[in-house]
Amino acid sequence: MKKHFFTALAFLPLVAAAQSAPSDVLTPELLWKLGRLGETQVSPDRKTVAFTVTRYDLAANKGNADIYTVPVAGGAVKQLTTTPGSENTINWRPDGKKLTFVSGESGTDQLYEINPDGSGKQKISEFSEAGFANLKYAPTGKFVLYSQDVKVGKSVQDLYPDLPKADARIIDDLNYRHWNTWDDFKASHVFFQPVADNGSLTGYGKDVMAGEKFDSPLQPLGGAEQLAFAPDGYKLAYTSRKLTGKAEAESTNSDIYLYDIRTGQTQNLSEGLGGYDTEPAFSPDGTQVAWLSMATPGFESDRNGIVVYDLKTKKRADITAGSEQTASNIRWSPDGKTIYFVSVLQGTEQLFSVPSQGGKLKQLTKGQQNYNSFELAGPSVAICNRTTISSPADLVRVDLKTGRATPLTTLNQQELAGIKMGKVEDRRVTTTDNKRMQVYVIYPPDFDPSKKYPTLLYCQGGPQSPITQAFSYRWNFQLMAANGYIIVAPNRRGLPGFGTEWNNSISGDWGGQPIRDYLSAIDAVSQEPFVDKDRRGCVGASYGGYSVYYLAGHHQGRFKTFISHDGLYDLASWYPTTEEMFFATHDMGGTPWDASLNKTYQEFDPHLFAKNWDTPILVIHGGVDFRVPVEQGMEAFGTAQMRGIPSRFLYFPNEGHWVLKPQNSVLWNRVFYDWLARYLKPETAK
Repeated sequence: MKKHFFTALAFLPLVAAAQSAPSDVLTPELLWKLGRLGETQVSPDRKTVAFTVTRYDLAANKGNADIYTVPVAGGAVKQLTTTPGSENTINWRPDGKKLTFVSGESGTDQLYEINPDGSGKQKISEFSEAGFANLKYAPTGKFVLYSQDVKVGKSVQDLYPDLPKADARIIDDLNYRHWNTWDDFKASHVFFQPVADNGSLTGYGKDVMAGEKFDSPLQPLGGAEQLAFAPDGYKLAYTSRKLTGKAEAESTNSDIYLYDIRTGQTQNLSEGLGGYDTEPAFSPDGTQVAWLSMATPGFESDRNGIVVYDLKTKKRADITAGSEQTASNIRWSPDGKTIYFVSVLQGTEQLFSVPSQGGKLKQLTKGQQNYNSFELAGPSVAICNRTTISSPADLVRVDLKTGRATPLTTLNQQELAGIKMGKVEDRRVTTTDNKRMQVYVIYPPDFDPSKKYPTLLYCQGGPQSPITQAFSYRWNFQLMAANGYIIVAPNRRGLPGFGTEWNNSISGDWGGQPIRDYLSAIDAVSQEPFVDKDRRGCVGASYGGYSVYYLAGHHQGRFKTFISHDGLYDLASWYPTTEEMFFATHDMGGTPWDASLNKTYQEFDPHLFAKNWDTPILVIHGGVDFRVPVEQGMEAFGTAQMRGIPSRFLYFPNEGHWVLKPQNSVLWNRVFYDWLARYLKPETAK
């Protein structure tokens, strides 16, 4: 029997609560009108920045990315493309005379080039229908590299060609599905291909991983940052986890491979390192390769150190050894003496540097903002993607000597004109073990301290994804505040930016100190006279959704309602159905059948405490979430229903761990705020 689970919504009318909000505050619809900054590339002469901006058509339920430029020195922003389809994978040709990009306007993804002023567009590739992604130019301009899917396995139709309509899978090993897709019997391989004098791709692409069953970049979240050309253009480095099946499911051990175009030989530069090794970057003189490296196999949120490998001496070293900072987005200085990177610090993301031979780390920027990523535009200039909780991404130019930032774009000035944002406060709360915990408190626009406000405890996922000055399009704090709520968002135990011990301590202790940290945060802020203790809610996704389910059995009357998105409800049943087993084994402290060896399944499993549930709960889940399979949400909703607890199930059959489609996102928000209003603002609910 085929039945849509949206029928679970039928017993309550759908109220567009957010639509009734004043027009001078943020709404879900307005979020989808905002232009979203994407890729950024600095021209070889360091004078121009090319970037993409995606804008969405809510009615059409899709987005379109176009290419823009702005001078590094500052000036007018110029739009280069206006096609109905999206442009992506932008690159400056090494001579700086052309800007290239990928477009599907011909019916298949192909490479195009234009002049820096947007004129002279022409197609310069003839790829097959297999498509390609992650294209990069060699610095010499003689080659490009890219990734392309190749067939490495057999489907039922391959095995039994006389049964073309058989609808089944034969599964003999793990990793048969990952994040939100089933195994398609293909692997993403790295190719290189010559470039003709006129700029067109010539000859054919050569697969540097021919005959292998492994992916590069790592799937599904890896991209062009995991591939790199050497300065001479005859060597390339790529990231791959050369494991399959159960071994791949149990380990994070990816490596950095060096391929020589002249000899066809491949070398593993990170052999013997146990965890994730990703994002290779060659030094300007080509004698060294740096990459991000995690030490612990099976721990996906370990500290990312920066390893530098000397191609002549074949020696490697973690140049950030002893540091508490975890690195991302590494870039070499033009003279090769310094490596710049981004690191999370105290609820923000800042720029740092470290000598390329190792030494003391230096913090280059400060303040309540995120520098999410950057590209160098000279010896002491970085072009950065900057956000705050209250402002979406724009480009800024940062002086790396002074840390001073100069805005280059104001992509959403028109859309956000007249929109009121709530105050964002950075607090410190004392935890039950006498630590000082950073907590963001976000207030409604036009906040009046003489009034009492409904208040939400926000539980972050990950479980090691930090709460920073990111501007979220999924859990937007200013949107929550615009609906009249105070938001309490603690950087509880397990979130990075506060030292290694703080980051690592959540593993094996999901229901312990991190949960006590949540209660410390809401209890401390609830002492304020403007917090209505009778109108408090608790919301969260993933580990945050787990936290909601766990708190529902332990909150001792603190909350009037709960909302859990893609949360883990029954850890014992979740363990064998998730896909990256290394995560489950590491963070649970073992397996369900080894329960006598750890306390997670005995003390921290939410379903064991469902007998204490007494509070209305909204459960949200995606049908193709394979990290936290949908049955977890169904079990929680079924429990609430059978126990007579007011409950609702919002099911998205074609969404994964995140709700990404525009109209689904708006629906998510309408149901979310309608549910909150029913129990925290009944005077406004309809």
